[in-house]
Amino acid sequence: MVEEVSDEQAEPQGVTAGVLQGIPHAFMQKGSKGPDEAAALAAVGQGGPLLMVRQVHSADVVFVTDPASHSRDIAADALVTKCRELAIAVVTADCAPVLLADEEAGVIAAVHAGWRGAQGGILGNSVSAMVRAGAQADRIKAAIGPCIAQESYEVGGNMKNHFELGDAACFAPGRKDHWQFDLAGYVAARLADAGIEKVEALAIDTYRHPDRFHSFRLATHRGEETGGRQISLIALPAS
Repeated sequence: MVEEVSDEQAEPQGVTAGVLQGIPHAFMQKGSKGPDEAAALAAVGQGGPLLMVRQVHSADVVFVTDPASHSRDIAADALVTKCRELAIAVVTADCAPVLLADEEAGVIAAVHAGWRGAQGGILGNSVSAMVRAGAQADRIKAAIGPCIAQESYEVGGNMKNHFELGDAACFAPGRKDHWQFDLAGYVAARLADAGIEKVEALAIDTYRHPDRFHSFRLATHRGEETGGRQISLIALPAS
């Protein structure tokens, strides 16, 4: 269990998933000074580097082979690597951070999954990239970190119309002409489609825990600055 933190604390704390036990990883909570990369690296016992991309709600995956040449200006929404002594990360503020690992093959992934990316194939593409690197889908373990929960995620018909009839289970009736969307459930379904059987959703609602997590939607509703993000990262165990 992780104790709640206040904005006055200088360093964020990390939440971990049981399914990834033994894999250095953390879903960081917010700190008072914005995303703290040093604290994130310390949470997974890494000295760096910490690799990220410029997230654009796409289905694009970057496979990292040479950390020294990696650029944060690459437009993508997932990283996959077999490199040790580094960490890969995404940032979120309601979208779902997804961390994946096949420890036997030594392959990990960090994925930013908003509804557009999840629908566009970011999760399946990430699994495919891991498999090409030597992973096996039936060995991959996945954790879905803190994200906006269904009861907090009201959507209109324009968004719902982007989905197939088979996705109806992810939409609960809301007020007139609106629905409550289950982002974590949709992400889990896409992981299952990709052959991932070991999935843990942490079920922590970013919207309802503003003392612990940034929420783009809550900040918008409050008329506050919406740029806050928290880091989710994963690394391979030291060899």
